[in-house]
Amino acid sequence: MAIFIHKYNLIRPKALEMQNLRKKFPVLKQCIYANTPATGLLSEDLMEWRQEHDLDYLIGGSITKQKNFESIGDVRDAVGRFFQCISENVALVPNFTLGLNMLLEGLSKDNRILLVENDYPSLNWPFETRSFHREYVKISKHFEEEIYNRVESGKVDVLAISIVQWINGIKIDLDFIKKLKNDFPNLLVIADGTQFCGTQSFNFADSGIDVLGTSGYKWLLSGYGNGFVLVSKAAKERFIPKFIGNGSVDRNVNLRNTIPFCKHLEPGHLDSFNFGSLQFSLNFLETVGMNHIDVQLQKLSQKAKEGFSSLGLLENEVVERKVHSTIFNIKGDEQLFNKLLDENVVCTRRGSGIRLGFHFYNTENEIDAILDIIKS
Repeated sequence: MAIFIHKYNLIRPKALEMQNLRKKFPVLKQCIYANTPATGLLSEDLMEWRQEHDLDYLIGGSITKQKNFESIGDVRDAVGRFFQCISENVALVPNFTLGLNMLLEGLSKDNRILLVENDYPSLNWPFETRSFHREYVKISKHFEEEIYNRVESGKVDVLAISIVQWINGIKIDLDFIKKLKNDFPNLLVIADGTQFCGTQSFNFADSGIDVLGTSGYKWLLSGYGNGFVLVSKAAKERFIPKFIGNGSVDRNVNLRNTIPFCKHLEPGHLDSFNFGSLQFSLNFLETVGMNHIDVQLQKLSQKAKEGFSSLGLLENEVVERKVHSTIFNIKGDEQLFNKLLDENVVCTRRGSGIRLGFHFYNTENEIDAILDIIKS
């Protein structure tokens, strides 16, 4: 069996209920899982696929693996279809961090970079350790306006930002990014989508983003060891890629001097187990329907924001913004954190508070339960 042919017989979205989907994630029977911002859950279906994959490898050895290598293009096609990006502009990478570091080796140090204070370390640190000239904006109610003013000043060549902030869940206005790119077409926009991709439909080609990098183990529910980088046509002209290897030419040495841009980000073997998991999860999310997921997450976000706000647990920057993700950082000390853990709420400490995040497999009743625990 070729590993990328998925034995997936899900009910079509109209007949699919979120409550039934919960049964596919055994962890949810044991706890209130509010930690997708750290690690997305493994579904029973994906586990079964992985077992079949390794059984095929056990029996077939190199014959099976060769077929798998030849099917990697199907993964790129799946990523491109899901995020509306042509396949040749998709690079498969083990994680966002490695993908960004490979790209930045080919970006001129003359570029002036605009970053967000306290953004994800794997986004900010690669710029900070490469001697780029950098400026920073602070997260605020109107931080999009601050970004616009900085870019308008003419002193910014590259904006690098997480679509959703990892600590408090603040989400950049995607319409703002489109306007920014439209008004300043020479601006290179690099985005970390790790806390965003898998939460709503997204059209990369129409987004205004030039580089979107993502790890698949959070909201895409793909497990570890897989991710991707999407690049625009304009972005390719800004980088001189430095990485190269046998994987860049798909083991055909005659192609050494004709390597496409994205293949420079794939210099070595791509693991069929990990990237097959990514393709499987994308198929799963498509079957559930991103429109259904989006509606569910909007409900959870509104419910959680209203509940945490009523208890005075959120930063003003979060309360005052119109749109938010489903990631929240609530005010709380070690005692409250341990109380939540004792009540089987899986969450984590981030920054000065406690971070909770809700995916489509969470429920409004679970949020009520968390609020009751806090009140007690």
